[in-house]
Amino acid sequence: MLVLFETSVGYAIFKVLNEKKLQEVDSLWKEFETPEKANKIVKLKHFEKFQDTAEALAGLVPPTMCDRRNYASAKLSELLPEEVEAEVKAAAEISMGTEVSEEDICNILHLCTQVIEISEYRTQLYEYLQNRMMAIAPNVTVMVGELVGARLIAHAGSLLNLAKHAASTVQILGAEKALFRALKSRRDTPKYGLIYHASLVGQTSPKNKGKISRMLAAKTALAIRYDAFGEDSSSAMGVENRAKLEARLRSLEDRGIRKISGSGKALARAEKYEHKSEVKTYDPSGDSTLPTCSKKRKIEEVDKEDEVIEKKAKKSKIKVKAEEEEENVLIVEEETPVKKKKKKDKKKHIKEEPLSEEEPCTSTAISTPEKKKKKKKKRDTED
Repeated sequence: MLVLFETSVGYAIFKVLNEKKLQEVDSLWKEFETPEKANKIVKLKHFEKFQDTAEALAGLVPPTMCDRRNYASAKLSELLPEEVEAEVKAAAEISMGTEVSEEDICNILHLCTQVIEISEYRTQLYEYLQNRMMAIAPNVTVMVGELVGARLIAHAGSLLNLAKHAASTVQILGAEKALFRALKSRRDTPKYGLIYHASLVGQTSPKNKGKISRMLAAKTALAIRYDAFGEDSSSAMGVENRAKLEARLRSLEDRGIRKISGSGKALARAEKYEHKSEVKTYDPSGDSTLPTCSKKRKIEEVDKEDEVIEKKAKKSKIKVKAEEEEENVLIVEEETPVKKKKKKDKKKHIKEEPLSEEEPCTSTAISTPEKKKKKKKKRDTED
């Protein structure tokens, strides 16, 4: 026995495994309390998904049945079996709730038609965009998709303007505000812009998003230039580069999951990421180069230094005076034998012949400094 079940997503066909349970109508709901119990009674055979909203709304209740008063004369045989149809009509007459006016029903129906039209227009627009991108930039479409490629071209202005940008510019295209804000505040620049919505970046782990976005931007820049200036309109280069990026992505993901140990391969422990920011505080101790001692202690140290200097000066003066006195004594002792010698010399000169005219000049020249020395010595002794 097969059972048809309709949902908002589509139609489902189930096969009844135990038909005896269906005869117990009063306790049948207990068999569907949990998924485990339901799997013992029914088994899913086929599921048909609705393609769009228009197809899903096509099987809804017709507009004439929106009022409870019209349920008695409405025909539900196309939607429900005869037994269920009678029960639904009887329940509609007894059910509680406020009446819906005709104006409200008209607005609801108008809104439903608008939703159906917008969904149909969306599908048409997506098909047009897909065909247009495959004609203009097939390699870019293969690399980042139709929507992301169209946004990049619209942001740059044209495909030629986009081809003039570098790979780093393509990577952060669309995040200009965040870039200039980071440059002003001297923080980390953004890693991705519009390229973040690409499927390759979306399926990577947060740790490897920056690497994949950089590699994808480099390959996308090549694809853009190939589409803009190349004569061939095939997408072979984009398919090849995408395969390389997918292989690189798998290697990065496997590297994070497994690590090679001495015995073999073991699962790596996933560590939780924690942002650690070092906060540096201002140290006021480096402002002043003066020693941190009290004023009283400074004054005492200065006084002691002055006393030591004065003592040293007094000692040096005493030493100088003692040396001068010793020199004076020695000079006096040396002068006494010199005087005796001079007297003897004078006597000898008197006996000898008179000196020549040059000799008295020299004697007078020699005698004058000796007189000066005697006068100085007398003054020193008096002092």
